Amino acid sequence: MHRAPRTVAVVTAGLRQPSSTRRLAELLGRAAVEALASRSELATVEIIELRDIAHDLMDYLLTGSLSAELRRAIDTVVAADGVVAVTPIFSASYNGLFKNFFDVLDPESLVGKPVLIGATAGTPRHSLALDHAIRPLFTYLRTVVTPTAVFVATEDWDETRNQAIDDRIRRAASEFAVFVAAKERAESSTDREEALLEGVLEGR
Repeated sequence: MHRAPRTVAVVTAGLRQPSSTRRLAELLGRAAVEALASRSELATVEIIELRDIAHDLMDYLLTGSLSAELRRAIDTVVAADGVVAVTPIFSASYNGLFKNFFDVLDPESLVGKPVLIGATAGTPRHSLALDHAIRPLFTYLRTVVTPTAVFVATEDWDETRNQAIDDRIRRAASEFAVFVAAKERAESSTDREEALLEGVLEGR
């Protein structure tokens, strides 16, 4: 019997078009699919561009009116086997659009879900925001965050791109694929914690 493809929700909070945040999100999504394929897991990617539902998100926060577009975005993230979440960094933290979206989710809806985090900024000085702001957000939501996060500064976007960035993207995607596979195994096991731990250790 063939298993259904894994689903990866890619959430990107870039504000401009074109957006370096969207570019990084697409690279991470593609790397995640390739890493899952290396584990004989087919996967599909659903990209959620928060910029496109910014007004819907604000309406919901102010009035409680939930649009069909925002509902679809929420449902996509909640139903996904894993989430790739990428934000631009402003003032040493994620932007408001990114935070507002995860604020409207049911706090219990992401428990145990694998998450790969990434960020972009104009200067490398903002790279610490991944561990000081973004990782704690997803830890609070009780997700399983990959050990490796990916940060790309403006200077890294040249024609050849920094090889270290490419290596980091592949490593983060590989960790993410291990967690997604381990989550599926845990969900079908009577001992969820043991199955999750075994799956992660096997991926080393």
